Amino acid sequence: MVRLNRRLLPIKAHFFFFMAAMGPILPQLPVIGKQIGVPPDVMGYIMAVLPILYVLAKPMVGFLVDYFTSLRKFIFIALILIMTLAFAGFYFLPDNSHFIPLEDGSAQWNVSVLETPPDCSFSIYSSRAFCQTTHQANCIQEGEEAEHPVLIVAYEAGLNLSQNMLHENGSYHMCLTQPASSEWTQANASCHLQPVNQCIYGAGKFWLFVCLLCIGIVGFNVTNSISDACCFDLLGDEEQGKYGAQRVWGTIGFGATALLAGVVVNWWTSDAIKSLTPALIIMCVFSLMDLFSVSRLKLPKLGGSESIWSDVWQLVRQPPIVVFLFFATMAGIIDSFIIYFMFWHLEQVAEATGYMHQIKLIEGLVVAAECLAGEVPFFFYSGKIIKKLGYVHCMSMCFFFYAVRLSLIAWIPNPWYLVGVELFFQGITYALCYTCIVAYASAVAPPGTSATVQGLMAGMDDGLGFSIGSLIGGLMFNSLGGRESFKYFAIAAICTCVAHIVVRPTSRKRQFLPKQGYQPPPEQEIKHPPAQELQEIR
Repeated sequence: MVRLNRRLLPIKAHFFFFMAAMGPILPQLPVIGKQIGVPPDVMGYIMAVLPILYVLAKPMVGFLVDYFTSLRKFIFIALILIMTLAFAGFYFLPDNSHFIPLEDGSAQWNVSVLETPPDCSFSIYSSRAFCQTTHQANCIQEGEEAEHPVLIVAYEAGLNLSQNMLHENGSYHMCLTQPASSEWTQANASCHLQPVNQCIYGAGKFWLFVCLLCIGIVGFNVTNSISDACCFDLLGDEEQGKYGAQRVWGTIGFGATALLAGVVVNWWTSDAIKSLTPALIIMCVFSLMDLFSVSRLKLPKLGGSESIWSDVWQLVRQPPIVVFLFFATMAGIIDSFIIYFMFWHLEQVAEATGYMHQIKLIEGLVVAAECLAGEVPFFFYSGKIIKKLGYVHCMSMCFFFYAVRLSLIAWIPNPWYLVGVELFFQGITYALCYTCIVAYASAVAPPGTSATVQGLMAGMDDGLGFSIGSLIGGLMFNSLGGRESFKYFAIAAICTCVAHIVVRPTSRKRQFLPKQGYQPPPEQEIKHPPAQELQEIR
């Protein structure tokens, strides 16, 4: 019979409810940006700056948790509450029901001009719906070379504008932003559309989105790091290998609500621009449940460190730790590109293959496949896998399968293929790599510094790594498109795998740390004569 450990039930509940609250929201963040008109390169800049905040916030909050041990639960609850309120604020983003979507931040349209465009009226510029309905463009008519700068406005926007331009099945209003250098005729034209600059950086909705995104994502990532530290504190030295069996409940919750939200959002709205209201409701319900579960946590009393920063500095000075931090950063670079741009690429493929009417359902199924079928077995058995193979071989294996996964994402001929790709490769890449990083951090952390060391390790992985990956990924995605970008990241992943195999064994050279205050991973211990009061860690 399976015995239920009641002592660990609250941490299981926390992981389940916490990640269930995030399932409907986290995968959709870049898509939310896309729906309000944020181009992919600008989204890349935002996602590149955000992780820099994690690098600072995670160790700092970890230090506070380690220093004020009696306030650990209060800090924990406050972080969850702030994160929930920030993401719930997306409800107040302006309506985008008439937004003209632009893939990759720009578009080339072949249009039919029904009548000579008038000069743009003041009513267009002063309209509250201006940024939701308008794009700037340069148009060239057939047989002419001169470009005409114009505005293209969605005809359905309710601004009482004439219908003077057709594109595919849509009707639009075109107006001149400056006097035409030549006469317009009723003929076809080619227009290059871009977002109006003032609607990206000068619009309140953009900065509201950025502020809410900053608070929400930083809150999530810091809470996630503190969750891991609290989990390892509850497990104690004897049960470190059971971390994955606790964390797996977060994966179950995340996958279940991501699928539920995908189905409900797809049913709730049939337009190309989907309403996030059902997803936000699901998030708030599970966040409230999480707050209750955290309030029931009974965290053990821990002995503090006399000098937290000094102990952590002693640790990170060691070459093996530096090497590990470098490759943890590389894992973060790869993960960030997948997390932030996979759905963007998926929607491009859906647009090209005619599956946009099913896109939210497909996205929900992708996340469900990642979590329920991909991550669950690997989180559950990660302790045994790491014990069998060791940290070095596990990391090398993860980088190899990252390369395979990225190659297949680049290849998918239609969106449904991504469900199968993520089902088979999410677990052996993200789940195993993440567990390897946090378990290594717990194993080497001096007593009384668990939250600080977890914050440092996570800061390098999903902090610095995510920052670099988002910046490079956004620029590549904007210039090369989705398929080519994923191909180049696949090449980078296999190169990292080879480098890890070559470089990591050099970190096995004898690097001694004082025995008092350090707990090296079991496979890294070397038995020495009793007189030698030193331990070895690679």
